[in-house]
Amino acid sequence: MGNYFTEVEDYKFHLRHPLMEKIVSLKEGDFEEEQEYDYAPHDFEDTLDNYMRVLEIVGDICENTIAPNAADVDAEGPHLEDNAVRYARGTRQNYATLVQAGLIGMALPRKYDGLNFPVTAYVMAGEMISRADAGFANIWGLQDCAETIYEFATEELKDNYLPRFNKGATAAMDLTEPDAGSDLQAVQLKATYNDQTNRWYLNGVKRFITNGDADISLVLARSEEGSEDARGLSLFLYDRQEQAVSVRRIEKKLGIKGSPTCELVFNNAPAWLVGSERMGLIKYVMSLMNSARLGVGGQAVGIAEAAYREALKYAHERAQFGKPIIQFPGVYEMLTDMKVTITALRSLLYETARMIDIYRGYTDRSHRRPLNKEERLEMKTNSRYADVFTPLLKLMASENSNRIAYDALQVHGGAGFMQDFPIERLYRDARITPIYEGTSQLQVVAAIKGVTTGTFMKKINEYAAVEVKPGLEYLRHLLSEMTTAYTAAVEEVKGKENEEFMDFHARRLVEMAGHIIMGHLLVLDAQREEKYKYLAELFIKKGKAANAEKLAFIRNSTLKDLGTYRQVVADPVG
Repeated sequence: MGNYFTEVEDYKFHLRHPLMEKIVSLKEGDFEEEQEYDYAPHDFEDTLDNYMRVLEIVGDICENTIAPNAADVDAEGPHLEDNAVRYARGTRQNYATLVQAGLIGMALPRKYDGLNFPVTAYVMAGEMISRADAGFANIWGLQDCAETIYEFATEELKDNYLPRFNKGATAAMDLTEPDAGSDLQAVQLKATYNDQTNRWYLNGVKRFITNGDADISLVLARSEEGSEDARGLSLFLYDRQEQAVSVRRIEKKLGIKGSPTCELVFNNAPAWLVGSERMGLIKYVMSLMNSARLGVGGQAVGIAEAAYREALKYAHERAQFGKPIIQFPGVYEMLTDMKVTITALRSLLYETARMIDIYRGYTDRSHRRPLNKEERLEMKTNSRYADVFTPLLKLMASENSNRIAYDALQVHGGAGFMQDFPIERLYRDARITPIYEGTSQLQVVAAIKGVTTGTFMKKINEYAAVEVKPGLEYLRHLLSEMTTAYTAAVEEVKGKENEEFMDFHARRLVEMAGHIIMGHLLVLDAQREEKYKYLAELFIKKGKAANAEKLAFIRNSTLKDLGTYRQVVADPVG
């Protein structure tokens, strides 16, 4: 039998990244928990071995339980029964298996029955589960809500709710409404405080809520009477045991059908405030969304991996004109491009995860003792990088996942259009990744700060300053040429001194930076292991061509063009 963890060599490679020793040190301190918990590690190597053993269990469950159930779950889907969401049979089996293995709440501290996993290892598990069934990955991945409760809730709420995750509690983040999708400042669900009961009560409607009938929900609501913007919003914890929310319907969707997407009606639903009033969107939901966007990045990579493997298998088996179709350049080019892109995306995914691990680790440490100057600087630096790398990852991973699924279906030809092959489901599942947890357009709005503030350029220079083997210097030269073109593109756009012109070209600039960053990451991977050298070369050559095309378009753009674009769509008939 196969195993999703052991058959992808990239996983162990990224777990062996030099920064993992720092990450483990931040998570485990002096390994003092070994005295209290018999499953706590006693040194760095023991910790890595623990991560790998647990991830191998995840890989086994993905291969032998979740993936075999995926087609039936897609066909059956969830349904409503007595105002409760009833998962498909396969979903129930998947979740029960993961609960039994202790894999719910795995990133939580051991105090709350978690495994104290860093983000890097946790996202690795999520990527594998997404490869097995992207819809189910949403249900499993919403344990991110536990992290938000851990970071911001009172000790009483943490003690009451966090241990429930390990026992199998499901979670949801109830944010969007019929008139508040991407613009969460428009949320109107009302939160009212009752002095007599010392409780908050929620009234209103939430829409497009993933896993909406969960055991524990984090709800964004308007707590300030008469407010209209983000400063009037707070975050609340709702417990399904209160039975004060009606599930109006489960949406019928194109893909990820095993994951219930619900419309909910809150009717005097008792809830607990998480953190401080008026900080719901400004601080807590932004933190929650960043975790979710990292998760979607991992989900997109998992879907891409699944699509690539289906296409590769089919190309070997399918013969046309007297030979397997994988021998045709038009096919092996697509498959090679898929493999190279997935490897580059995975490097970006775990680079971002490591940044988050480091700044969160220092944040946790700051709760135990004051940080010194160097620690504070490292925490702030990694937080700043993570703020722009997370939307960059989400953009690049989700868009490329769709392209890879598209090409994988194309490799199948007409067979891929039929439900007889998994690629049809993977193609549908991939389509949501550039939409939820912030569309690609919104990721560009967040990531463009990395361009305008020079944050991406600073990180590119850091990568370029790392000494590499002589055999990799020619790749560094290509990346230097790409960086020169990127700098010219940024100056060209900034030179117009027009905000709309910057917005118009923002995605091109962000993607140019992304290609350079991913190229540098692959070169650094090749520095550690030779097999990444040819992957880096192929990716960089293609990225250089793509960036040159973007630069040419930018240079040929004028402010007048913006008016032309607006004019084309101004006529509702034309």
